Amino acid sequence: MRGEFLDVGGVRLYYYAAGERGAGEPVVLLHGFPTSSHLWGDVVPLLPAGHRVVVLDQLGFGRSDRPNGQPVTVLGHAERVITLMDTLLIERACIVGHDMGGAVAQMLAVRWPTRVSHLGLVDSAAFDEWPVRELKLARAMAPLTRHLPSEWLVTLLRRELARGYVEHERALRSVELYARPFATAEGRDTFVQHLNELDSADTVALASRLKNVVAPTAIVWGADDPFQPVGVAERLREAIPDATLHVCPSVRHFVPEEAPQCVADAISHLLTR
Repeated sequence: MRGEFLDVGGVRLYYYAAGERGAGEPVVLLHGFPTSSHLWGDVVPLLPAGHRVVVLDQLGFGRSDRPNGQPVTVLGHAERVITLMDTLLIERACIVGHDMGGAVAQMLAVRWPTRVSHLGLVDSAAFDEWPVRELKLARAMAPLTRHLPSEWLVTLLRRELARGYVEHERALRSVELYARPFATAEGRDTFVQHLNELDSADTVALASRLKNVVAPTAIVWGADDPFQPVGVAERLREAIPDATLHVCPSVRHFVPEEAPQCVADAISHLLTR
């Protein structure tokens, strides 16, 4: 496993690669808001051999650069994934996205169908079902939010993210890791930009086009997700032709962390379709 930075349109994105090239399609794993590639750490070793696995920190998250004026819309993230794939000489890949990363994955499957061999949506942002109420409130307060102490935002993040876990100790470790990049004034500005540009209007616009998705699709969901209830997963299954639904019992939103075997099994089965 190795990690490095790539220049993508004037900003640096961090990614790491795992697995080995083989006959199988590469797998690209996309995290959501406001997490990072750390989300997939326990899933990667469980994926089947023969696949190159690329795990990305999207712009404005983890080790990647802050946006610095670059768009952090769903489309903006999707365009950078395509550029990253081009740079890494990946023609087609199995794209798996969690939360907002799932919205990016949907965008890729709809707008660049020839680049998506398989599609995985894990507790994905979809339709008009996101962001959660508290983030919508923070967005409505954006003119004020940008002048509030960064500690206020970090406290909001810690409280909201912790609701997505069953395991208390894991929640403490991961929440601190995800919140840390936003704990400065510059981090606060990045957070506000995410709030302003990540918009459910993007997935609402995609909804009518999901019927055109040609990639074999697996939908994986936490049975007790407080942010994206299982009803959202069922809507996605109905919208995407021949999609399968795998519900992981006794977990909430952060399924890749708390049920990595469930996620890996679903991806492994998807790759055989």
